[in-house]
Amino acid sequence: MAEPILQVDNLHLSFVSGGQKTPVVRGLSYTLEKGKVLAVVGESGSGKTVQALSILNLLPPGGHVDGGKIGYNGKNLLTLKPAALRQIRGKKIAMIFQDPSSSLNPVLTIGEQLTETLQAHQKISKSIARQKAAKLLTQVGIADAEKRLDEYPFQFSGGMCQRVMIAMALLLNPDILIADEPTTALDVTVQAQILKLLKTLQQQNGMSVIFITHNLAVAAQIADEVLVLYAGQCMEYAPAKSLFKNPLHPYTQGLLGSLASIHTKPDRLPAIAGNPPLPGEELPGCPFAPRCPHVLEKCRTACPAFVKKEGRYVRCFLQEGK
Repeated sequence: MAEPILQVDNLHLSFVSGGQKTPVVRGLSYTLEKGKVLAVVGESGSGKTVQALSILNLLPPGGHVDGGKIGYNGKNLLTLKPAALRQIRGKKIAMIFQDPSSSLNPVLTIGEQLTETLQAHQKISKSIARQKAAKLLTQVGIADAEKRLDEYPFQFSGGMCQRVMIAMALLLNPDILIADEPTTALDVTVQAQILKLLKTLQQQNGMSVIFITHNLAVAAQIADEVLVLYAGQCMEYAPAKSLFKNPLHPYTQGLLGSLASIHTKPDRLPAIAGNPPLPGEELPGCPFAPRCPHVLEKCRTACPAFVKKEGRYVRCFLQEGK
């Protein structure tokens, strides 16, 4: 196997507020191969976004890395000095955030924001930077790009703003693109267009992508591998085809079972019973045990190990000995 371009090993994250420490990610490990798409899925509060922010040292105030390693090209990103990390952030590893409208500066034109990114990392003139920005806007599907460089974010629709954010992330041809729920605020038609665009650009540029979503249907369209997070822990980590064909963990099965079907019209959409644990809530056993329809007695008192099974990894007592 080729050396992974990114390797997260036993990552622990927490937030400290008022002197109280709240763990939010517990022992997370995964690898990202060059040219592949890894989807990170799970309900809100599962740790999807915060683990991605830690890769670029963008944790919000109060966020702390308590342990682990994030390896990129032989370097541990968690121990790099700020100057060294700035050479990687945006240039080698770029990120698209959830809400494109709030991610763009409302008082600067689209052109100013794009050229600023280019000139911060490359010694080029403003005119050349503008040419590159216009070319990439055209590539992401924005018509009359040269003219629209002089417009402001409020003059763009939500879908167009997301295309601008994709262009901004791809300006420097990064090795890794982190896309944090980039289609959540978009309608279904535009969502499909953005997904198709991301997949096309990823294949053309040979990028590796971490695609964060709460929607397994979206993950199915774009991912090579899927990482299922729950309460800050990985429940299942598998090739996408294997996971969607035969999910092993009850939580993964519940997420897939919650998807609406075009073939049936139920009176009520299926859902996983109960609620996820609160951040930092200490549970003696498996964190999914209070909601699991197949819970065993030992699930309430002991947390299962994360073990390899049939070419994938799963954290569940039900899979032991099978």
